Amino acid sequence: MNLPNLLTSLRFVLIPVYIAVFVNGHMIPAFLIMVAAGITDVLDGYIARRNGQVTAVGMMLDPLADKLMLITVIVSLLISGHISWAAAAAMFLRDLGMIAGGLFYHFRGKKTVPANWMGKLTTVLFYAAIMLIFFEAPHAHSYLWGVIVFSFITSIMYIVMFKALNKSVTGTPPGHL
Repeated sequence: MNLPNLLTSLRFVLIPVYIAVFVNGHMIPAFLIMVAAGITDVLDGYIARRNGQVTAVGMMLDPLADKLMLITVIVSLLISGHISWAAAAAMFLRDLGMIAGGLFYHFRGKKTVPANWMGKLTTVLFYAAIMLIFFEAPHAHSYLWGVIVFSFITSIMYIVMFKALNKSVTGTPPGHL
């Protein structure tokens, strides 16, 4: 267990803390817990790359922690009426697809695609959209839909990169017809 993986684990711990704070009606503290989770995401990646501590476990758990926190926030905003069912369904479809696909292929021994700048940007944009929703900013829902569209584009790019990374050489071996 290195420091980056410990920070990733902290994000898993922050999920029930966020839920407890949110359901008790404390919107700003709940938002700050979500921001703290986002900060640990940035820190764990930076520390892992800087110190050469990138691990296969970290590459799998980091996006899982991100997605689970985001899903938790989405559910809380949906249940409280801050976002629509359609927006929540679109976000769930994308995130659950990414989680399920990543886990399925990881356990089949396939190489995983580490988070890149597009994935990180998508996460930052989602956090910004959620912040706008928490603070009931004008046009927050329109911005959220723009981020949802961008997230699907990013997902398609990950699928293309995943396929390229795991592309097996086909054809007949030399000397065989």
